[in-house]
Amino acid sequence: MGLAENYIRINKELWNNRTDFHLKSDFYDLDGFLNGRSSLNAIELQLLGDVRGKSMLHLQCHFGQDSISLARLGANVTGVDLSDKAIDQARELSKKCGVNIEFINCDIYELPNFLNKKFDIVFTSYGTIGWLPDLNTWAQIVSRFLKPNGKFVFVEFHPIVWMFDDDFTKVAYNYLNTGPIIETQKGTYADKNADIDQEYISWNHGISEVANSLIQNNLEIRSLGEYDYSPYNCFNKTIEFEPHKYRIEHLGNKIPMVYSMLCTKKSG
Repeated sequence: MGLAENYIRINKELWNNRTDFHLKSDFYDLDGFLNGRSSLNAIELQLLGDVRGKSMLHLQCHFGQDSISLARLGANVTGVDLSDKAIDQARELSKKCGVNIEFINCDIYELPNFLNKKFDIVFTSYGTIGWLPDLNTWAQIVSRFLKPNGKFVFVEFHPIVWMFDDDFTKVAYNYLNTGPIIETQKGTYADKNADIDQEYISWNHGISEVANSLIQNNLEIRSLGEYDYSPYNCFNKTIEFEPHKYRIEHLGNKIPMVYSMLCTKKSG
């Protein structure tokens, strides 16, 4: 079996190895989080609105900080992630935070084998779809688990960001999905000096591919937003121009770095 066909095993190993480093990193600020800091950003909070009493499915939840932050706001949350190590940590973290969340460890394409309910809101954000080869199947999952008139909130790094090399000096990758990107990375976005040197497989997805996959699966796009900053300092060559807002220093506000979609599930 080739690397591209074996992406789940390879990427699961990557995220298992990243989890320990992420838990200890300043990036995730676990101590601050345990003391009540929310991991959610203004972009998604505005789109989510009041989540009190809402049932929420959080796809690709990593070790659960956003899931727990949503539960702290009063949502009834189910979180899903490929990494068994991350899900183990999410369960422990939710206990420490005193919130009751169901966490499921599986590839999200396999989620119908593990979960049989529908939700008021499905949510996923920041660095999720690049790990998925097929967005039509992804959109089918989103639609399947949403109630009629339910809401899908999606925030992601802009595909233009992924066109550049790591130091944003040249365009090195296609905007459109031309197949798997197989690379090896040292460190991790949350700890550039982490002792990780590991292969991974990802895919670039243009906005039209995202939008059409959702439209074709009974979801109506209610808003599309683009933002000329990242709320996370996870790229090289960045500058913090306002608190918790980062840009590539030599590019300034010339490129979008994040985009968002708010969708509703059609009732018919």
